[in-house]
Amino acid sequence: MSHSDELTIHTDRGPLTLRAGSTLADAVDLVLAGTDRDPASVATAVNGGFVPRDARARHVLADGDAVLCFSPITGG
Repeated sequence: MSHSDELTIHTDRGPLTLRAGSTLADAVDLVLAGTDRDPASVATAVNGGFVPRDARARHVLADGDAVLCFSPITGG
């Protein structure tokens, strides 16, 4: 993969390199790989902005984006 065909995002697990055009759904799958966490069980944010689960596959990432996967806050 040439440099122009990839992008680097920042996660709580460190930098992650993906193909250009990758979506948040792609990143979540990679971030959670090797864990017992289900992508449906986490909330996500890109550059501090919440991204709903149903929008992940449409949210195309850009080089340098900060991606966070976290446990949603529930209760009341």
